Amino acid sequence: MIRIATFNAENFFKRPNVLSRISESEVSEILADYGGFAEIINKPSYSAQDKKGLVRLLKKYGLEKRADQKDAPFILREIRGKLFKVTKADKKVEIVVEGRAAWDGWLEYKRDQIESAAIENTARVISAVHADILAVVEAEDRWALELFNDNILKRFNVDYPHNMLIDGNDLRGIDVGLFSRFPIVGMRSNIDYEDGEGQVFSRDCAEYQIELQSGRKILLLINHLKSKGYGDQDGSNKKRLRQARAIKAIYEARKTEQPAIAIVGDFNDTPDSPYLAPLVEMPELKDAMSHPVYAGGSDPKPGTYKTGAASGKIDYILLTPTLWNAVRAVGVERRGIWAPRTFASFPEVTEATAASDHGALWVDLDI
Repeated sequence: MIRIATFNAENFFKRPNVLSRISESEVSEILADYGGFAEIINKPSYSAQDKKGLVRLLKKYGLEKRADQKDAPFILREIRGKLFKVTKADKKVEIVVEGRAAWDGWLEYKRDQIESAAIENTARVISAVHADILAVVEAEDRWALELFNDNILKRFNVDYPHNMLIDGNDLRGIDVGLFSRFPIVGMRSNIDYEDGEGQVFSRDCAEYQIELQSGRKILLLINHLKSKGYGDQDGSNKKRLRQARAIKAIYEARKTEQPAIAIVGDFNDTPDSPYLAPLVEMPELKDAMSHPVYAGGSDPKPGTYKTGAASGKIDYILLTPTLWNAVRAVGVERRGIWAPRTFASFPEVTEATAASDHGALWVDLDI
């Protein structure tokens, strides 16, 4: 018997502070501005309108004050050359380069240290789930996995000898990774996967092949699809649809050589969404939470996010027939969430120290 789980940990030690802001509209605006700034600075030539846009964003976030950017959600890095100057006489901000070739630099998200109590509560969730193979959504990097295992998880009697994370496309450092008790014998990134509209994955559809003690292999496709909470809703929905189609295509390409496949992670949408339909409505793939053993369990709430409502069903473990037929138990570990009116949390969990807004979804397989 082995247990596979997926958990959106919302980072282990440091989190981009833009993601901790109170208002979703504020977060959306900051993310949109970040994207707009990046789009302009990567142009080979800056028009007068481009320069005007850069000045507006620099002043909006106080980035023209190179020595004092403490209130901004970003840091402006200027590695070679300077993007702008501020005139002494009237403090006017002027873009002094004509295009990308004239300077090297970028905006970098600032990060906040996560409270130690919240870090420990994340470990409590992982310890309670005690998965053999754990997909982690929103992790900083592989070094964070290693440090979390050695310095935190071992204090909670959990030890994963194998871990891996491939840096994805999200510059905020919210990647997908893996903890495993079994060797990771193969991996593949899909950060460069393209369709007719360009690059598909906001993070990655990371593929990891795990070899069990029996010698049998399982392939995990770990995902974190485009959020519908931030930015342009129509654009986000279309992006998620493209990602669902791409995951389906990747799965179709792998299934002939690997019958035991689990597609897992945070899909950021519900099972009835038309934007997930190409993937979740495939007859041969079934979501662990739709198994009869989950419906008959002690906590059959339909969702995985916050209070567990149907509208919060956004985390998935999709199983091929080989694995579906081996399902023996399914559950969601919710005690790291703070939702006191709905269910009990760990005694150590408070609103300020919740491990995550997500429960950890797990499935036991008799293989």
